[in-house]
Amino acid sequence: MVSLTIIIEQGKKNFSAYCLELPGVIATGKTEESIFENMKGAINFHLEGMRKKNQSLPSPMPKTRKIQIPKKMFEKSDYHEIPA
Repeated sequence: MVSLTIIIEQGKKNFSAYCLELPGVIATGKTEESIFENMKGAINFHLEGMRKKNQSLPSPMPKTRKIQIPKKMFEKSDYHEIPA
């Protein structure tokens, strides 16, 4: 198995996603689960097209990790603008 990184964003009425390793591969869905399934289909479709055109397949990017910072850093009262 190869791991690809997808970014999921929530809109007002649905979700959208894109794949970091495959620019232009996007999908939408009403739920996170549907967007995940839709992205799998979009990725498979894109890779099949690349194979048919004899294009080289992309190499997966490095893994991503989350970093945790204190919640107070996102509170407006603790926000200080950095002078230019």
